[in-house]
Amino acid sequence: MFKLLDPILHSQLRLAVISLLISVKEADFTFLKEKTNATAGNLSVQINKLKEAGYVEVIKQFRNNYPQTICKITKTGVDAFEIYVKALQTYMNPNSAV
Repeated sequence: MFKLLDPILHSQLRLAVISLLISVKEADFTFLKEKTNATAGNLSVQINKLKEAGYVEVIKQFRNNYPQTICKITKTGVDAFEIYVKALQTYMNPNSAV
């Protein structure tokens, strides 16, 4: 009846990052930090976990002589998010066939 929830996405900060990236497709580290109210260190660790899972692509570059980190959601990340949402729906509506 209940589907397993993806442990990678079942973290508040990682879920917030993926949710933001679903809507914008890519974002820089500063944008994600501001939107999630996370510390730089914690956000960096969580982005790395998403990267290791193949859910995001991380691009490090320079812009106006300053380092810039860009995160892009991957197809794997989009698919995982959709599966996660469907699985979560089984918890919200346990008597319906989802």
